[in-house]
Amino acid sequence: MNGMVEITSNTVLRARREDVELHTADGLTLYGELALPADREPRATLVTLHPLPTAGGFMESHIIRKAANRLPELADLAVLRFNTRGTSSPRGTSEGEFGDGVSEEHDVAAAMAFVAERGLPNPWLLGWSFGTELALKYGLAHPIAGAILLSPPLHRATADDVAAWQQAAPELVALIPEFDDYLRPAEAEQRFASVPRMTLIPVEGGRHLWVGEKQTRRVLDEVVSAVGTAAAPLPTVVEEERLQR
Repeated sequence: MNGMVEITSNTVLRARREDVELHTADGLTLYGELALPADREPRATLVTLHPLPTAGGFMESHIIRKAANRLPELADLAVLRFNTRGTSSPRGTSEGEFGDGVSEEHDVAAAMAFVAERGLPNPWLLGWSFGTELALKYGLAHPIAGAILLSPPLHRATADDVAAWQQAAPELVALIPEFDDYLRPAEAEQRFASVPRMTLIPVEGGRHLWVGEKQTRRVLDEVVSAVGTAAAPLPTVVEEERLQR
């Protein structure tokens, strides 16, 4: 196709990108990036929570990076990504030490305070693995539209943390890989049974790390379907002029 390019794992679509700092109530500075649509205001916001930092998770973990690279342009979304305490990436090393999902409560609060300060609309939490634990445990303390869980292991989030979502207003969506290392669809149905209103999506052929463009596209399609700012499936090709320059 003349003037069209395929979206691949390395594609970066146009956006207004800004290095940001988040400041926690316990005195730490966290480093991150805000990506906004290039030529219009966002219709909703993704606050991304990365996988376990002690296992290599950070703000550059590929699904989170690709969400920031694509969704401001394709789905009118603001995407905030950041390193939780003690986590390093090329953007910088956030202050503090890994808190095993406890002191990270302050990190979630700092991100939500930033969203409020900047007036970013309709915030959703997008957690992956360890990030889902933070979303489940601390998300309801903040004015969110919903939470999307990618590969929730339910290691740190207790049954009470899950059940708290039963009567809560924010939406809850979980993508459960067929071949997940920690929580597969049949068990997920049991572990989330206390929240019958949630949307639980088993992903055939899916794995915990969502490796490959096919799985990436499935995840991002489900994200925009949940948030409702774009039709799915998202485009797989775009005009060259929509690439980041």
